[in-house]
Amino acid sequence: MRDISYRVALGGIVSALCLVTMFLAGVLPALYLLLPGIAGILLMIIAVEVNTAWAFLTYIAVSLLSLFITFDKEAALIFIMLFGHYPILRFYIQKIPLRLLRLLIKLFIFNVCIIGYFYVTVYILGLDDLLEEFDDFGKYGAYILLGITNLIFLVYDIDLDFMHNLYKKRIMPKFRKKR
Repeated sequence: MRDISYRVALGGIVSALCLVTMFLAGVLPALYLLLPGIAGILLMIIAVEVNTAWAFLTYIAVSLLSLFITFDKEAALIFIMLFGHYPILRFYIQKIPLRLLRLLIKLFIFNVCIIGYFYVTVYILGLDDLLEEFDDFGKYGAYILLGITNLIFLVYDIDLDFMHNLYKKRIMPKFRKKR
């Protein structure tokens, strides 16, 4: 029983921290991409401490609540479509032995998610201004922007690896001693 209560408590605490982070995206609009990324990093704690299935349940809860609670729906959407599930999926991707195949799968997932995010933002949320902004960059502006976002994603992936190792080697042992 203690194990289930521990999982529920940890899921609640991480969910609350993720929601506060997502709420801050509405208060600090300049950080509408950074804060959902931080919320995704917090979900890694659930995946490490409990398991990935529990982390996906927490992701679903945070995703639904962030749609209703947060001010910035665009930040909630980027969390739902990329930053929320990718840190959890990454646990499965990291098990692939070939490094190049791992990289290609990560980039494929990112590109599917970011292109899906773009189309949902433009055509479902009705933010047609994005299409007009691409005209300013010329014929290849969208491709250049996609290339730049791929580089930023690779930096985020390296950051996820760093944060995972930091948590496992520095933070988790300190909490294990206290329990």
